[in-house]
Amino acid sequence: MSQSNRRTFLMQVAAAGTALAATQAHAQVKLDEKDPQAVGLGYVHDTKKADKKKYPKHTNDQKCSNCALFQGKAADAWGGCPLFGAKQVAGPGWCSAWAKKA
Repeated sequence: MSQSNRRTFLMQVAAAGTALAATQAHAQVKLDEKDPQAVGLGYVHDTKKADKKKYPKHTNDQKCSNCALFQGKAADAWGGCPLFGAKQVAGPGWCSAWAKKA
């Protein structure tokens, strides 16, 4: 491998690593309860803090971690949810879109 090809290859590897790190960092952003989408769906980080008057069918056993939309393991503290894009939701959280995992 010539010196210029090796240098080009190493620069490409470094650039790819930087892009991957940026993507992973972005994916780790936690959803803020004050985010407009979160407010619209009544999202809270702790299911016990859900508005009982506004959501009378809510029960404390409904959590993001046991929702069909949760993109993580049941024991994960945080995981993805397609409703909130790249932002992560709390495993013990809840929103009005909660659907029982099959």
